[in-house]
Order: sequence, then C-alpha cells, then structure tokens
Amino acid sequence: MTPNNGTCLEFQSVSLNFGSVQALSDISFKLRANEIMGIIGPNGAGKTCILNCISRFYSPQQGRILYLERDLIGLAPHKIASLGIARVFQNVELYTGMTTLDNLMAARHTRMKSNFFWGALYFGKAAAEEETHRQFVEELMDFLDLQPIRKQTVGTLPYGMRKRVEFGRALALEPDLLMLDEPMAGMTVEEKEDMARYIMDVHELRGTPMIVIEHDMGVVMDIVDRIVVMDFGVKIAEGTPEEISRDPAVIKAYLGREG
Repeated sequence: MTPNNGTCLEFQSVSLNFGSVQALSDISFKLRANEIMGIIGPNGAGKTCILNCISRFYSPQQGRILYLERDLIGLAPHKIASLGIARVFQNVELYTGMTTLDNLMAARHTRMKSNFFWGALYFGKAAAEEETHRQFVEELMDFLDLQPIRKQTVGTLPYGMRKRVEFGRALALEPDLLMLDEPMAGMTVEEKEDMARYIMDVHELRGTPMIVIEHDMGVVMDIVDRIVVMDFGVKIAEGTPEEISRDPAVIKAYLGREG
C-alpha cells in the first residue's frame, strides 16, 4: 500500500561512516511509487552503500530510512524480504550447485505457509501449495526465456545468463520494491538489451518501483525516470535524465572538467 504522498521510500539525512571514512554524508531523496530511479557515480561514490543501508547490511549513524512510512533502521536484516523488498547483487549470489528451477523455487519460501510437518510429508495442502508456487516459477521462466536452462546447474552457466537467473530469483519474491545493483555488469551488448527490456516489462506490467545502480549511462538514460548522482559519499545532483546530462557538477565528477 502506497502512502497518500505517493512516496515509496525516503532517505532522510542519512550518514554512514566506517571509522574515519565517511561513506554517506547527509543523503536525502525520495523514491516515488511506480518510479524507476537510477543512482550513478564514480567507483567508491557510495552507491552500493545506499542499498546496503536499505537491506540493513549496514546501520547508518544518522538519519532515517522510511519504507511505506516505516523506519527500516533497527530492523533485523532478515525482516527486509518479508516487507516486500528484493535485491539483485553486484556480484552474482546464486546457489551455484542448484538448477535454475531450484534457485527460483528457493525464493518462494517467504510466500509458503505450510509448516515443517506438512512440508515433510508433502501431502494435502503442502503439496497443493508447492504446485501453485511451481506454476508461478514456470511462468516466470517463460517470461525471462529461462526454460531452455531450467534444469541446468547455474554454476555452469555463462555469466550473463547467471545474472538473468538472479534477476528471476528476485522477481520470484513478487517484490513491492526492487533494487538492482549493476544488473548488466559483465554482459554483452545483446544481453544488456535483453535485460533492459525485462526491467521495462516488469515495470510496465507490475508498476514495481525500482532503484537501479548502473555504470552504462546509455542504459540508465533509457530506462530511468529520475537520477541521483553520488560522488565521494555526497549527493551532488538529482533530476531527470535530461537535467542530469546537462548538470555541470555531474560532468565534472565524471569527466574531471567543467562542462
């Protein structure tokens, strides 16, 4: 459920440091419902730190992070997925010894209601529930063109395909907020085009708000509604792709010169 102000996620003056290293300095922004927001910046700018704070891998020393008006700071990390927040990591984090199908089914555990006893027996409601979840996963694999590799062990797949499987696993959670940390890193041009299409299709079909960190500026400009620009832990700009492309501070941060 989206609050009346239309804001899905809000950073309020968030600061994060590791000893003397200031990773984030007084960061504030709002992610609106049904919006794709890009976060860009040079390496070490603090982009992934933002996602780690939302996921509760890191605990900011200052500020608030509101998700649907609920403060995430103080919540245990394992509670985040149950709130409807899913993430695709910068480095592939799959169960490499399992098949594509099993990886996506593993993501459905937060949606399963059968207790351990009935699950162990695999009878009655437990069997019917698993069949329902399996049907959902099969349709998801159809959507992402993963059926040809459904029974392949993901550790044997090419890197670009593993990234697609991880995207599928995040979608298997049926998230209300999706965070994508460099979802196209290491992909070929064709694989990037496919991933961009999948992201746009998900957004169009489900209206899922997303935060996308990506270094390929051509992709970012094509798929996001608004961009937050980071540099050395500081937000230096925010606006539409057109506004950001003309911002002198952004040009300086990326090119080392004035625009």
